[in-house]
Amino acid sequence: MGRKVVLATCSLNQWAMDFDNNLKNILKSIELAKMKGAKYRLGPELEITGYGCGDHFLEGDTLLHSFQVLAQLLGSPICTGVMCDVGMPIMHKNVSYNCRVIFLNKKILLIRPKMMMADGYIYRESRYFTAWTKEKTVEDFYLPRIIQRITGQRTVPFGDGVISTLDTCIASEICEEMWNAASRNIQLGMDGVEIITNASGSHHELRKAYVRVDIIKSTTLKAGGIYMFSNQFGCDGERVYYDGCSTIACNGDILAQGKQFIIGDVDVVTAVVDLEDVRHYRNSLRSRCILAAASSPFPRVNVDFELTSGDPYLECSPVLEWKYHTPEEEISLGPACWLWDYLRRSGASGYFLPLSGGLDSSSVACIAYSMCTLLCHTVNSLKNAEALSDIRRITRDPTYEPKSPRELCGKLLTTCYMATSNSSQVTRDLAKKLADEIGSYHLNINFDGAVSSVINIFSLTFNLMPKFKVYGGSHVENLALQNVQARLRMVLAYLFAQLSLWGRGQSGGLLVLGSANVDESLRGYMTKYDCSSADINPIGGISKTDLRKLILFSIERFQLQSLKDIYMAPPTAELEPLIEGKVAQLDEDDMGMTYDELSLYGRLRSVYRCGPFSMYAKLLSHWKDRHTPEEIAKKVKFFFQSYSANRHKMTTLTPAYHAELYSPDDNRFDHRQFLYNTQWPWQFRFIDEQVKYVSSKNSAPTSDVD
Repeated sequence: MGRKVVLATCSLNQWAMDFDNNLKNILKSIELAKMKGAKYRLGPELEITGYGCGDHFLEGDTLLHSFQVLAQLLGSPICTGVMCDVGMPIMHKNVSYNCRVIFLNKKILLIRPKMMMADGYIYRESRYFTAWTKEKTVEDFYLPRIIQRITGQRTVPFGDGVISTLDTCIASEICEEMWNAASRNIQLGMDGVEIITNASGSHHELRKAYVRVDIIKSTTLKAGGIYMFSNQFGCDGERVYYDGCSTIACNGDILAQGKQFIIGDVDVVTAVVDLEDVRHYRNSLRSRCILAAASSPFPRVNVDFELTSGDPYLECSPVLEWKYHTPEEEISLGPACWLWDYLRRSGASGYFLPLSGGLDSSSVACIAYSMCTLLCHTVNSLKNAEALSDIRRITRDPTYEPKSPRELCGKLLTTCYMATSNSSQVTRDLAKKLADEIGSYHLNINFDGAVSSVINIFSLTFNLMPKFKVYGGSHVENLALQNVQARLRMVLAYLFAQLSLWGRGQSGGLLVLGSANVDESLRGYMTKYDCSSADINPIGGISKTDLRKLILFSIERFQLQSLKDIYMAPPTAELEPLIEGKVAQLDEDDMGMTYDELSLYGRLRSVYRCGPFSMYAKLLSHWKDRHTPEEIAKKVKFFFQSYSANRHKMTTLTPAYHAELYSPDDNRFDHRQFLYNTQWPWQFRFIDEQVKYVSSKNSAPTSDVD
């Protein structure tokens, strides 16, 4: 009849330092796991505190409150009869560790510290925690009195051990240990551990999901066994969005797939697995058996408990085909969920979006509309009472029932077209059409008077009147006149965000949404403290290329026909005078490079760690059929000059949804300096030498060889 186990893994929408919220979600997940018949429940990394606590992990209060939450879990009747695996920070011998605490029926079985810190890209775990380096070693951990009173234990095992029940063996990995080149799951599997768990705080990035799934599948394919992956989801209080996807796999097959983008707080998935399938599969891998026979054992914690079910009719979970989202779906869903989490936790009453009629701000409008669509589905189809309660609290209407995304958007999103004499009727009409389609409360304002007033202050001081270049002004005059418009838009955005609801006879304030894409930030193509400055920016980590895909997706998904004209319109800042009523200023002309080129520069600079010469070398082969070596060198030099001259702007970027590895947000992800010698004399000189060398090779005569 086999040895079948019911296992539960979950995704939780935890909030850093909100111990009440986090405890509630943990208890609910355990309750749901038990309702589904599971005897083992796995939760995400650092679920008691939330993953994104940052320097709060260095505070004694955080450690104290974590143990207080653990005490409530240990004492709760909800947690009896099921083996629970929760994550929290713990200090052992005056060293803080990122730990898993595995307990059963008011007894702690094992505390397993993380053995490989995540310190690359956006992570800095070694700032807060230390890796446990004593392989296959456990020590006594002295429990605080608050825990001793509940468990009756003075010490518990702490370290690199495994748990042996009456019917199987279980062990932990923690996040980075799965991604690491020397993953612990190999050694664990060789020692007969049949169920390996991984508690993660794995953030969403575009096109990342398939990598995570491939690692999980390949892990169990080459060594056999059951692999359980648990992940946080939602906005933990920072720029990243954790995207769930909790998973259970066995012998290279996916048996359970959790949701990736949802409105909610708890997602529990279970799978029924036959342990005999693991045993027979592993035994058939003869090379694995040779390695396993020679492996050294892990310390074992023996537990008088069975995970297997006595139900002979229990049916094993079928193999699933993983369902992936396209990148444009990810952009539509991930930032939308992030926006909702931010809004419902901020105390604000909605969002304010300066809607220019261009592609970037229209993309943000689409994401906000997607948020409303997800909310309506969650409330009306899934009957989620918590989401409805949040909507009523935010709208300050205790009886409100959202009937459609368009109606809800009118309550949660205010859009505003901010015009000057340099704005075209075309973009004004496009903004109005899109606002009408999504149902946002839309405003049209003209602030020429404000611009004139500010310029007049300067004119009265110096007795000079600056001019645009089309009227004979210098470059510095032209730039200043553009910047004053951009900065006044920011001032007006905050004024209207704070007072719009008051002006409509309602209470509350709005959060300002930014709409600068990752390419513009990288290039520095923005005014410092202009309308790109906002409270949060859902597209600040997304390239223009991907945003264009989002627009096409939104035309089809949401039937927003105005987006067709927005998609075709050339990007423009509309800060210089019109010529015969038409836009003469185009973004790509101003930048001196295309958005596609910028996306490529960004990936080469950050993902491939290219300096000027390395970028030139890579582009030399990539663009060999499009540009000469001299042209490529000129493009690379211009990018690095522009990037370094504008790098100071990155210190003031609006917190943005992190979706790309080449995010230039130096507040969190990019730690390059912001003061450069913009001429890069050594680097550019070396590029020039290589250009001469390549050109001489290309011009050298060739000879026939017999």
